[in-house]
This record gives sequence, structure tokens and C-alpha cells, in this order.
Amino acid sequence: MASGVIAVLGLAVAPFLAAAPANAQASGCEQIQKLLGERQSIVARLSAAQKAKKKMTPQEACSSFGRLVSNGDAAIKFATANQDWCQIPATFIEGMQADNKKVAGFRAQACNAVKQQAQMMRRAQQQAQGSSPFGGADSITSGAGGGMRVPQGAL
Repeated sequence: MASGVIAVLGLAVAPFLAAAPANAQASGCEQIQKLLGERQSIVARLSAAQKAKKKMTPQEACSSFGRLVSNGDAAIKFATANQDWCQIPATFIEGMQADNKKVAGFRAQACNAVKQQAQMMRRAQQQAQGSSPFGGADSITSGAGGGMRVPQGAL
């Protein structure tokens, strides 16, 4: 999953940086450059991990894509609010929205994997706790009568 994601992101960020307005240094417009620089840095870290053949855990992927989505949301918000003042092309904003939507999909997949992993861990712990011979969790004691009863009275 990560290799395809990095390829998509790597191609998606470059046009945004190239399309950034030439007048971005105008009063207040440098924020978009900062946001895009942060975005490029996040994508570079993801790309470096991929090139090093390091598999990301679902937790790492969820976190990284979460940062990327947050950055994209901030960039889209700023670009939309300052489109005229900073001379940001509408195509730039549309492309950023499309890219952020893709990243949000990847983040949802990674975060769902984290949730599934946590559920599996909880089930495994519950099964491990319920596996005592008197708990009825094994095939011998879980017959029609349920768990094995401890005899009452004098032994």
C-alpha cells in the first residue's frame, strides 16, 4: 500500500510547488509556501522510508497520513481564503483538494487497520484470560453443561 501512496504523493506535491504563486512573498502570502514546504518534508520522509524498504506499521501510517491530511486542510483553507490576494490559481486549489482526498482515503485505511489490530489484541487477551480449566474456554469443559463446577461441601 505504502509504495503506491508515495508515488501518488510524490507526483502530486511537485506540481503544487511549481504552481505556487510567484507573488507568494507578498504581505501575508508566505504562509502557503511554509505549508507546502512542510507537506514536501512529510512526503520526503515517507518516500525515504519506502526507499529504505522499511515497512510502516499501521500506527505509523495512520499518524503520517494524519499529519499530511492536516497539512492539506490548512493549505486548502489558507489558499481558498487568500486566493485573490495571493494570486493563487483555482486549479492549484482544486488539485490540492483532490490530492488531500486521496491521502484521507489512505489514512482511513491505515487507521482502520490500527483499530482492527487493537480489536484482535483485545480478543486474544480475553481468550487468554478465559482459558483456565474452570472457566470453560477449552473443548473439554465447554460441553453442554458449560464450565466445570468446583464440588461443594467436604472434600
